[in-house]
Amino acid sequence: MTPLETLKKYFGYDNFRNGQETLINAALAGKDVLGVMPTGAGKSICFQIPALMQNGITLIVSPLISLMKDQVNALTQSGIAAAYVNSSLLGWQIAKVLRNAMNGTYKLIYIAPERLLAPDFLQFVKHAKISMLTVDEAHCISQWGQDFRPSYSKIPEFVASLPERPVLSAFTATATAKVREDIANLLGLKEPVTLTTGFNRQNLYFEVKKDKDKYAALTAFLKDKKEKNGIVYCATRASVEEVCEKLKKDGYNASRYHAGLADSERHGNQDDFLYDRAKIMIATNAFGMGIDKSNVSFVVHYNMPKDMESYYQEAGRAGRDGESADCVLFYSKQDVRTNLWLIENDKDAEYPDEETEKVLKERERKRLREMTFYCTTNDCLRGYILKYFGENPPNYCGNCGSCNTNFETVDITIDAKKILSCVARMKERFGVKILIEVLKGSKSEKVLRLGFDKLSTYGICEKSEKLLREIIDQLILLGYLLKTDDEYPVVKLGERAGEILRGNGTAQMKLSKEKPKAEIAESKKQFRVREVDNKLFMALRDLRLEIAREQDVPAFVIFPDSALIDMCIKMPTTKEEFLNVSGVGQVKMERYGERFLKAILHIVQK
Repeated sequence: MTPLETLKKYFGYDNFRNGQETLINAALAGKDVLGVMPTGAGKSICFQIPALMQNGITLIVSPLISLMKDQVNALTQSGIAAAYVNSSLLGWQIAKVLRNAMNGTYKLIYIAPERLLAPDFLQFVKHAKISMLTVDEAHCISQWGQDFRPSYSKIPEFVASLPERPVLSAFTATATAKVREDIANLLGLKEPVTLTTGFNRQNLYFEVKKDKDKYAALTAFLKDKKEKNGIVYCATRASVEEVCEKLKKDGYNASRYHAGLADSERHGNQDDFLYDRAKIMIATNAFGMGIDKSNVSFVVHYNMPKDMESYYQEAGRAGRDGESADCVLFYSKQDVRTNLWLIENDKDAEYPDEETEKVLKERERKRLREMTFYCTTNDCLRGYILKYFGENPPNYCGNCGSCNTNFETVDITIDAKKILSCVARMKERFGVKILIEVLKGSKSEKVLRLGFDKLSTYGICEKSEKLLREIIDQLILLGYLLKTDDEYPVVKLGERAGEILRGNGTAQMKLSKEKPKAEIAESKKQFRVREVDNKLFMALRDLRLEIAREQDVPAFVIFPDSALIDMCIKMPTTKEEFLNVSGVGQVKMERYGERFLKAILHIVQK
């Protein structure tokens, strides 16, 4: 079979997505590959197709048990024999997997990086034919990445121990140029075919909200989404507990996930979400890497993440089936302070020495600044993300909070000069709050005690506190001011401050005026993938859930929402027509075709 025929037979798709065929053909030709593809772009297909077509076994190094379980479930449903080896298995179970593998049962084995150098596994690979080694979430090998894991550094040692070097393939969703270089060098990839498909996912809508009452904003957002699946990320365990408890009291079907829970509860809650028993997962960033759930309709960040890589990876868990999805971030100044504290007090981080710790923490603080700029910019949010990852997008996307807001560009040069002068006269030693108090002529005890009421810049700004904060944020974004990363941040003059203070430059900013809701809805409508008969879709969804419970697997493993939508559009009446539905392969047609065809006919005849 050709790669395309293999794709159709097992996965039910007629065409490859962007970049998939290039990487598949390279691996089949015996070349190392490095693929950087955003979440939802189909990375798994890039190593699963070669694995099915090569002689021997493909090993997939994966960082999380949940990822392995989901992928093996999905492969099994498609008629592909696969297994995993990780700490969730007992010794006799691992021995059975390896015994079956030696007998040719499996084409793919997922393995945790910590297990690679285990004596029993090393003994197994000495006698097995390993055709390809795939490193998933490959950014974990780089200290420049956002999720460095020391266990990944053992992979080259494992490769060197193999009797014969297999094809090496590495995949990640988010990686800057430096991280891509690190992956290739540290894994020892030989002249790899490297492909970055682009980070743009048009079906995702991005928005940043700055409401003072975050919980009220969250419930307003969720008001019409009780039947949808989504994730709400919080920065701390305490926030997870608080938000989850409130949502439950308000009638939402919510669950929670964080590292402080007992393993049994954490895994149980995760399964509730995967199996659609819980609609909303409230979680810290401990949740989600490798979660293969395709029908996530929204991802809310209740707090700002500490870097753009984490944000885009987490937000990207929405809309994996290609359908429209919302990615909303609730931002407040406190989020910056919380993240700075987390950077300094990360108990899970491992550093070889103090100098490395210092360098890596400074790198994290720099990424936090970039994330803060994203939250305060009035420019296209999608454009900001894509530029961060090295692309050159247009200035307008039409599907983000900034593009759906009317802006008026105003000259803020005079205000900028006042603010910069005030920072200079305060000796660059104070934060935003007291800076604004001085500019507005506050008679607070601290302002008077420090004698700031005697400064020439005292009381020279009549703008509201809210607008002054926006202007200061813009001046930081443009480089006229900078804010330190200390526990108590201080505002200082930036590299460009002289342009304004000497009268040689001008500064502008966009002031927002929100568009009417009807206009926003019309703008977002063009990015909806397909409209379908809701009654038929709900009936097919109920049938999928019934089958999933019978099989004891998550519903999306039976069929993703995109397949159900395609059924609603094509309304097949025969098995041949059912095979033409996107996502229906030969095995799934034989297992489930008759029941779905009967359900479609029943609804159509009503």
